Amino acid sequence: MIISQLFSYAELAFTYLNAAWPPGLRIGGRSMIAPRVFIIGMFGEEGRVWHSIPDFDLLEKNLTIPGFSPLYPQAHCTKDGTICQLVTGAGEINAASTVTALVHSSVFDLSQTYFLVAGIAGISPKRGTLGSVTFARFAVQVALQHEFDAREMPPGFSTGYVPQGSFAPDQYPRRLYGTEVFEVNEDLRRVAIGLAQTGRLSDDERSRNYRAHYGSSPEFAAAVEPPSVIACDTATADTFWSGRLLAEAFENTTQLFTNGSATYCTTQQEDNGTLAALLRGARTGLVDFSRIIVMRTASNFDRPYPGQDAATNLFLMSGYEVAIKNIRVAGVPIVTEIVSKWSERYAQGISASNYVGDILGTLKGVPDFGPGAGDFL
Repeated sequence: MIISQLFSYAELAFTYLNAAWPPGLRIGGRSMIAPRVFIIGMFGEEGRVWHSIPDFDLLEKNLTIPGFSPLYPQAHCTKDGTICQLVTGAGEINAASTVTALVHSSVFDLSQTYFLVAGIAGISPKRGTLGSVTFARFAVQVALQHEFDAREMPPGFSTGYVPQGSFAPDQYPRRLYGTEVFEVNEDLRRVAIGLAQTGRLSDDERSRNYRAHYGSSPEFAAAVEPPSVIACDTATADTFWSGRLLAEAFENTTQLFTNGSATYCTTQQEDNGTLAALLRGARTGLVDFSRIIVMRTASNFDRPYPGQDAATNLFLMSGYEVAIKNIRVAGVPIVTEIVSKWSERYAQGISASNYVGDILGTLKGVPDFGPGAGDFL
């Protein structure tokens, strides 16, 4: 009698816990939420742009996840859990911390999930214009260097930034931390670009008027064109900077760290932190590093137009509104395609013809960039 009562109590407790658990997740060996796509934004508006759209409802399932940012503590998912979204908080530390918490959360099975990093960025007027949508193959942590204040840099230096362990700005870093460069799946990037091009990108009068100032320089011909979808690479730095000298310095760093493979285009504050966390998850089989898309839309130029000062260029942010809108315009076709054609195309993954991983070769394969050998701190 006592034994049967114990079994009855255990069954009641099990039923209660399963009912109280977040929708889509059950204990006792039952399935976790396995998103087909996980959208990663970095601050509030990058997250909210995905809410209240007709294509899917990300507010049907809202889950508080331990370790997420205190400002953005929840993951948001569709009712069936096929599409989820989070906001990391701005900056590399927030990005790495939140994505690490996601990767190691018991709520999600991310082993087959595609990650869409979807945020705004500064853009080089050599490569694109306000509102443009960019997709990166390389993310380069450009500020991970020695630094002199420009007023105290050695004679003959073009910048106060010097790679770790080196003695001049143009010398390859002789010591690596391992997060300097990440390379994602080029074949998946091509697919994402094709899908993004099916969206009708937003533009507005404010952006058109501002970018017209760049027309006085042939070097900036791309800046005066309407928004477009571009394949180019991204630079990560916690400092939100502006100006010709820093832009040229970090453009050179991007080229240097990738042995000339990367095309510097955008600048943002989080991507290497996000990719570092995902790579560590990939090392233990929790995520697939070949299923990452890095998309950034252009909210501002990284340097002023001729005759303008760097501070004015920085504080105007003339393309902010169209950049936020174009996250959704370009991103929705990618998300809906992956979900709708899951069985026939995406479940098995998009094979990468290029190296995928970090500068250390942590995952399978040999990096097609980097020093080949060196001291690693």
